[in-house]
Amino acid sequence: MHALNPRITVEAGKMGGKPCIRGLRFSVYDLASYLASGMTEEQILRDFPYIGKGDFQAVYEFFASIPERSAAIRKAATNFDAPFEAGD
Repeated sequence: MHALNPRITVEAGKMGGKPCIRGLRFSVYDLASYLASGMTEEQILRDFPYIGKGDFQAVYEFFASIPERSAAIRKAATNFDAPFEAGD
């Protein structure tokens, strides 16, 4: 399975376990929502100075890997007899 970019963190007690940017209380979904609303990267950087330029690439990679992660989850859910191996 695809490893998360190290800029993306998931902590059970933070933001309901949603993937966040560098441990901040700013989820990948927050950043994607701002981009989808039409804000440019430059506008987001100006409005949220704790977000870095490299965080955008991490979020793009996160969403680009969804099909791969979903396929691995479906495979695991339908293959109950096979032992789980780390890295699948």
